Amino acid sequence: MKTNIRILLIIYCLAAFSFIASAAVPDAIILAFKAGNSKELGKYLNASLELTILENGDVYSKTQAEILLKDFFQKHTPTNFIILHEGGKEGSRYAIGTLSTNKGDFRVTFLIKSQDGNSVIHQLRIEK
Repeated sequence: MKTNIRILLIIYCLAAFSFIASAAVPDAIILAFKAGNSKELGKYLNASLELTILENGDVYSKTQAEILLKDFFQKHTPTNFIILHEGGKEGSRYAIGTLSTNKGDFRVTFLIKSQDGNSVIHQLRIEK
């Protein structure tokens, strides 16, 4: 009886761990921020999203957002990006990170939702 309970507990823990691992922010998003690669980041943008860069924010199309991100990365060359905190629930995740650039550090927050099995950024903020 104790062996069955242990086996069930191990299976439960493995299933919970695989769910947590699959719910993390995709590495490609982190790498795109580190490299300042707006084109790669654009692959994860929703068709329209709420984007705020420094003091300017609005709802933009994916194409407009990619252009604004490219402009930001050209003016603020990234040197590193780290996720400080992430959380959420099934189908929806948020992350808070620090983007280090040649002109200082910026706080980055974004909301990712699962759409047809893909992670898509619906909100993105870059703040001083």
